[in-house]
Amino acid sequence: MIKFLDLKKINEPYEIAFQEKLKSVLDNGWYILGNEVKEFETNFANYCVTKHCIGVGNGLDALVLIFKGYIQLGKLQKGDEVIVPANTYIASILAILQADLIPVLVEPKLETYNINPDLIQEKISSKTKAILAVHLYGQLAEMDTINIIARKFNLIVVEDAAQAHGAVKNLKLETDNLQSASAYSFYPGKNLGALGDAGAVTTNDAKLANVIYSLSNYGSETKYYNDYIGVNSRLDELQAAFLNVKLPYLDAENEKRRIIAKRYLSEIKNDKIILPFYDNLSNHVFHLFVIRTEKRTELQTFLLDNGIQAMIHYPIPPHKQKALVSFNNLSFPLTEKIHDEVLSLPISPVLTMVEVDYIIKIVNQWIF
Repeated sequence: MIKFLDLKKINEPYEIAFQEKLKSVLDNGWYILGNEVKEFETNFANYCVTKHCIGVGNGLDALVLIFKGYIQLGKLQKGDEVIVPANTYIASILAILQADLIPVLVEPKLETYNINPDLIQEKISSKTKAILAVHLYGQLAEMDTINIIARKFNLIVVEDAAQAHGAVKNLKLETDNLQSASAYSFYPGKNLGALGDAGAVTTNDAKLANVIYSLSNYGSETKYYNDYIGVNSRLDELQAAFLNVKLPYLDAENEKRRIIAKRYLSEIKNDKIILPFYDNLSNHVFHLFVIRTEKRTELQTFLLDNGIQAMIHYPIPPHKQKALVSFNNLSFPLTEKIHDEVLSLPISPVLTMVEVDYIIKIVNQWIF
């Protein structure tokens, strides 16, 4: 069986270094906000070409804390509207709601699955104060155009980069934007994955960074002195240690993903399957390789019968989820089409070329 994602195999090369880090943390005896967290925050900020990184508990918290940070700074108010892609993982929308803001959903481009900038402006109202751009599946949204719109209407730009570690444009990470903050997830299956939940915020805004740091630590910058109504969402010391081990290898692992993606794109020849858009630049790190077909269930079953595990990201669009009942009556035809048709093929830095050969062969054999 070719697993969709073999986390044990992905982390095997790092096991000795992990064990050494575990011993170091145990010997140090400092388990919360210690040197490993500080080191990772410095390392990841440098990697992202940003001034500040704040380690937090997970990717959802990273987004929520960004919005709450802007509220504390007076740049957002509860009840403000935030433009967000309709085609995203529900966490993007949950973060807006948990900050007492109002999500305004916008359809994606069918080619890239990311938000369609051409449709943003028509959704902007007097209550719109921010845009949440999601870099879905590892491909950067069209940030140049989004930032032009944001400047025109004086909107905050927040980036959900949970699936886009290392994606770059013009040799600089998209987080290198003075008007922006980005949220990252280090969930184990991400391109840069911890061995548990973990996340981070990156920004060049020192005031925002300070507020987010305090909010994530009970609203306290100095112990026992609480400036805000905060939460407990701190990057775990041990997870930070593991991330410090893996970060230097992220670019090389992303390149392995691109090599596999290029093979899929050039060698899958099945007119019943729509391949993803890719312009051969570094703005895509292929967290997922997502194909589409009108007969998704049949293809997924065919692949599984032939020893290939494929996954659906995601089967139900956010506006059709029971949790978002007030959105259920909305219609987003492109989003709904995408969620009805997408299927993710295995792609990871430990997938062998023999396995890639076999996946391509089986996909090409499928007929209906």
